[in-house]
Amino acid sequence: MYYVVTGAAGFIGSRLVEGLNRRGVTAVIAVDNLAHADKFRNLAGCEIADYLDQSEFIGNLERYQGAVEAVLHQGACSDTMETDGRYMLDNNYGYSKRLLEWCQEEEVALIYASSASVYGAGPEFREERRCEKPLNVYGYSKFLFDQYVKRILEKGNSQIVGLRYFNVYGPNEAHKGRMASVAWHAYQQLLAGGKVKLFVGSGGYGDGEQRRDFVYVEDVVDVNLWFLERRDVSGVFNCGTGRAQTFNELAAAVINAVQGTRLSVEEMAQKGLIEYVQFPAGLIDRYQSFTQADLARLRAAGYPGEFRPLEQGVAEYVGELQKQALPKA
Repeated sequence: MYYVVTGAAGFIGSRLVEGLNRRGVTAVIAVDNLAHADKFRNLAGCEIADYLDQSEFIGNLERYQGAVEAVLHQGACSDTMETDGRYMLDNNYGYSKRLLEWCQEEEVALIYASSASVYGAGPEFREERRCEKPLNVYGYSKFLFDQYVKRILEKGNSQIVGLRYFNVYGPNEAHKGRMASVAWHAYQQLLAGGKVKLFVGSGGYGDGEQRRDFVYVEDVVDVNLWFLERRDVSGVFNCGTGRAQTFNELAAAVINAVQGTRLSVEEMAQKGLIEYVQFPAGLIDRYQSFTQADLARLRAAGYPGEFRPLEQGVAEYVGELQKQALPKA
């Protein structure tokens, strides 16, 4: 039996393939769109059974009747600045809906990527309709699919789990460009120009004091694989640390990890290691200045795992980035 991972060459998808491999699973069908070919590097070290383009897979699902154990659906357009609503809804809602319907027909488990963007500006981040107020069409596409899932959960034929990812960071995200995490951008900026650039204040927060729930990608993988092993648990759950921390704290963690120092944010600002810049046009009205996962539902489902503190996760990430930059022997 195969495990299907969509978005398999992407950030979280490729780490999930690695996670399956670590558990001895190599019968993986990797599904993605390699129009941006550099993503192949994320899969180069993985063991898979087959690769399929996303359109080929969804158009030929009948080939896999009776052959799939579970689908880990990570594929999506994640560009929060995308303005083509038809493309976004077709890619994130229509594709996901078709895949879900097939999984239900085949009684195949589906674990899929939702997003904290469904909550918009908050201030509450619970898996409840009154808290869901997306600010952009990306968030709306995720919200719409979550609502579809909730309507069929009780009569579902197989496991359905939606995970609302908060701000995920970690290895294998370089291909995302401007949509890569703040941690990745901070590392690149520090190496290129000797300082990290953060946005000026917004939403009532001071410069760099906006707060997000930053979650390390390996913790996200652990949550996915925990649900994969518990087919009797379904629902839509937050996937974050439950701790909101400032962009200043994240920048400080990156700088200290790179330089081997223990400087405070204030000391870094005095040394010119952090610079505050204006928002790009059109972003500030769609910007989440605060996010923090409410983990009550995830814990009630029985998930026991802990999430890395920001400083630990960033240190691990910086170590991986530094290893990748070393010249080959």
